[in-house]
Amino acid sequence: MQDKTNNSSGTPLSPDLTPADFVALGVEDVAYVKPVVVNGARAYAIHAANGQHLAVVPNRDLALATVRQNELEPVSVH
Repeated sequence: MQDKTNNSSGTPLSPDLTPADFVALGVEDVAYVKPVVVNGARAYAIHAANGQHLAVVPNRDLALATVRQNELEPVSVH
């Protein structure tokens, strides 16, 4: 495999990374926490890196704790 470099950022690009591979990146390591409104109340949704909905909890601290308790790294999405 020959690495190529994106001229604007200098970031190595892999021609072998398929869209499915890209979606799978971080699935076992990262969960996204996003504010949502459920039945008129603010809550926080937790999603896997591939976008799969995992849970909704009433506050951000609980969302972050839930993610960490499941051995994932939380990432906030605004």
